[in-house]
Amino acid sequence: MRMLIAEDDFASRRMMLKLLEPWGQADLAVDGQEAIDAFELAWVERSPYELIFMDIMMPKVDGQEALKAIRKSESERGVPPSREVRVIMTSVLEDPRNVLEAFGKGGATAYLVKPISRDKLEAELGRLGFPPASKRG
Repeated sequence: MRMLIAEDDFASRRMMLKLLEPWGQADLAVDGQEAIDAFELAWVERSPYELIFMDIMMPKVDGQEALKAIRKSESERGVPPSREVRVIMTSVLEDPRNVLEAFGKGGATAYLVKPISRDKLEAELGRLGFPPASKRG
């Protein structure tokens, strides 16, 4: 599975990489603009991401704006909603405004509050239909 982690904090990026090892390798972006660029490049390479973890508070372009740009790009490509990349927004804030914006305006697939535990991550990815590589048939 092709994944992208968009996270500006070095320690959080390392932690997410380690947690996601059972699902495969992930590319990294350090801000929202880099996430948008990586998303576009993956389409150019004809190997789009299946899953993106997007931190909300990042420099240059925040996660909310990056998500909107990604959804706009998918719409322009004619990607039906059922085939859109799954985007899990991450934040240390359990702020209703951010949650509503992520789901309502941005089209997020899920929202996880940091710190993200292995159990929480595995449960969410299982709910989305992404079992770890060791459990795939």
